[in-house]
Amino acid sequence: MRTDRLINVIDENIEVTTQDGTADAILYRDADGRPHPGVLLLTDIGGIRPATRDMARRLASTGYTVLMPNVFYRTARPPLFDFPRTPGDAATMKRFGELSAPMTPEAMERDGAAYVDYLSHHAAVAGEPLAVVGYCFTGAMALRTAAVRADTVVAAASFHGGGLATDAPTSPHHLLPRIKARLYFGHAVDDRTMPADAIAKLDAALGAWGGRHESEVYEKAHHSWTVSDSPVYNPQQADRAFAKLTALLGETLT
Repeated sequence: MRTDRLINVIDENIEVTTQDGTADAILYRDADGRPHPGVLLLTDIGGIRPATRDMARRLASTGYTVLMPNVFYRTARPPLFDFPRTPGDAATMKRFGELSAPMTPEAMERDGAAYVDYLSHHAAVAGEPLAVVGYCFTGAMALRTAAVRADTVVAAASFHGGGLATDAPTSPHHLLPRIKARLYFGHAVDDRTMPADAIAKLDAALGAWGGRHESEVYEKAHHSWTVSDSPVYNPQQADRAFAKLTALLGETLT
């Protein structure tokens, strides 16, 4: 049974100063005026739009102050697409490249640090610690944020995150020794951005790391299953992912 209190959530358009510029963002907070634990929500490559606004609002309704930045502020303000997103389509793939190219590992860490610092000092946030969650493209950014602000971020989650364990020296899994947070990974099936061998590689690294973590594949859930405007949206598994996320936050932030 859902107990979301959506009517009590206030959203506010804000700006966050980063080392590289100014990121537009939305802050979701409880109308009760009291400070609540802070969560950084990083969108998929589709950016801020009605579907992700709903996700942030729903999370805030369970008792958190949620910051959802436009992680692609270097390229454009929302909406990031003025045409239907169709994976594999030439125009869509070109736009993906335009959005992702500036998001180097170093840029992700700089931005993640700025978002965490902003959130931790906001009046609507009950100080530290904080948590971060990323989807698809930003699953890696969630890990990088947990690494760059290891003393502040106590929980990090990734849902259908891509490229989390590759052969590149900059692969996110190499950051594990820097991370103190409890980690959760919800993987998609048949995901070209995170195939079975990459999941195995990540799981081996997590085991060697030794921190508290969980990594699992969601049955019959394909890449981007959590987002309601996705063609492979899976409501049942999306609700399960949300329950996993709120359980993680409840055990680490409250």
